[in-house]
Amino acid sequence: MQSAKHKVSNMASAAKEKIQVAKAKVEEEAQQATARTKEEKDIATELRKVKEAEAKAELHNSKAKHTAEKLDAKQLGHHYHMPGTGIVTGADHVPVKIGNQQAYGAAGNIPGTRTTTTTTHNQVQPPHYNKHL
Repeated sequence: MQSAKHKVSNMASAAKEKIQVAKAKVEEEAQQATARTKEEKDIATELRKVKEAEAKAELHNSKAKHTAEKLDAKQLGHHYHMPGTGIVTGADHVPVKIGNQQAYGAAGNIPGTRTTTTTTHNQVQPPHYNKHL
């Protein structure tokens, strides 16, 4: 379902871009019809190119947004283990402060505790500071 929504959103964005390009061409023709010098006609052409580039950039931004929404929908409810850290991220994990670092613990954890995961893995807890910074 999300893929269909993604595809339809991208098609709508592409249609919007084509409409903006068509408007830019019509405006260019109108400006060139009223232009008296070659420079004014060149300015109209350059303005059209700018508007087309803006429409293309907007298309790419909206496609990126749609792809991010699709990815977020796919990852909803999944848990990811960060290898070697004992940290689990996911829907039911909320940020917990440990020293000066922020880690992810289960929703029921008390802030300030060293417990950072609800898994049954025997993992070493991360240090309370990042020695690589």
